[in-house]
Amino acid sequence: MAKPRVAVLRAAGTNCDVETAHAFALVGAEPTTFHINRLREQPTLLREFQVVAIPGGFSYGDDIASGRVFATELMSVLKDELLAFVDRGGFAIGICNGFQVLTKAGLLPRLDGKAVQQATLTDNTSGVYRDCWVKTVGDPSVCKWIADREEIELPVAHAEGRFVAPPEVIARLQAAGQVALRYSSGTNHNGSTSDIAGICDPSGRVFGLMPHPERFLRWENHPRWTREPRQAEGQGVRFFRTAVAHLAG
Repeated sequence: MAKPRVAVLRAAGTNCDVETAHAFALVGAEPTTFHINRLREQPTLLREFQVVAIPGGFSYGDDIASGRVFATELMSVLKDELLAFVDRGGFAIGICNGFQVLTKAGLLPRLDGKAVQQATLTDNTSGVYRDCWVKTVGDPSVCKWIADREEIELPVAHAEGRFVAPPEVIARLQAAGQVALRYSSGTNHNGSTSDIAGICDPSGRVFGLMPHPERFLRWENHPRWTREPRQAEGQGVRFFRTAVAHLAG
């Protein structure tokens, strides 16, 4: 079977594209990294891929708000191709800044199939940029990027990571199983509503999260790797492997 092809999109300010591409390569996918301008020039290029990844960073300097400019660029030029990509079975992941992009573009949570903004990620309640490790628990009932409900640790690094939405949106996300990842064990560092660390769309194929799984691909990435029993790989690998396994069928 052919390897799933992954389009890793970058823009000015993206800084996690290499790690994200490496994560997909580790689990048997074929990543290609290119600037968003290539899609602007040739939107149909998206039809050659099975996965779209929007990595972390500070796209366009986080002008106006984190992810806002990139989101506007996507939906003003590529909306039809992006929606067609998802609706024909494509997978997508947005990590940190990428989560902000997908949410502000309306590709998440996409309740009722509407590609309009229904939630946002805003300033941490602490008012400061947080760079630390957190514990998270996934919900695999809908999201096809989540392997199981095991608690794992992942690094975070953001100033605008607090997930907020109207109460009725939060209630619907929880009832539908679209809250794919939560902060656990008191590690909600940004004040996200209901400890939300990541959500998916109704199909489970589009996933956004604030923690950085691509920064924990080797056990040696963990800050306590010399003081705890060695693991074969970093816990972030499981997200990429789970999605690729779904694509392989």
